[in-house]
Amino acid sequence: MSLAPYMPIVGLLALGAVFSLISVTIAPFVGPRRLNRAKLDPYECGIEPTPQPIGGGRFPVKFYLTAMLFIIFDIEIVFLYPWAVSFEALGLFGFVEMVLFITTVFIAYAYVWRRGGLDWE
Repeated sequence: MSLAPYMPIVGLLALGAVFSLISVTIAPFVGPRRLNRAKLDPYECGIEPTPQPIGGGRFPVKFYLTAMLFIIFDIEIVFLYPWAVSFEALGLFGFVEMVLFITTVFIAYAYVWRRGGLDWE
């Protein structure tokens, strides 16, 4: 058994490891240093901590809706790539199944559009 076909993968992993090691090593020397009390606190985010949550602790539902829409269409794209690669091998059955899948996702998209889920206000 020859390992030669796996050498490009090993090379890519090695290149990624070297790049990440160099990035982490060099970052403290070239990065900006703007320290303040908020940055030195644990779990820093650059905002001064307050005892009360900003906005009363409520989070707009539009953010969750946007995240769910992203996941729906991201999963659709993930399933489209293998289908496109093996399109000829799947034949008519694969084509019909993908049309049904895209139709289902399109119905969900039309429903969200009609309900105003894509209007960002």
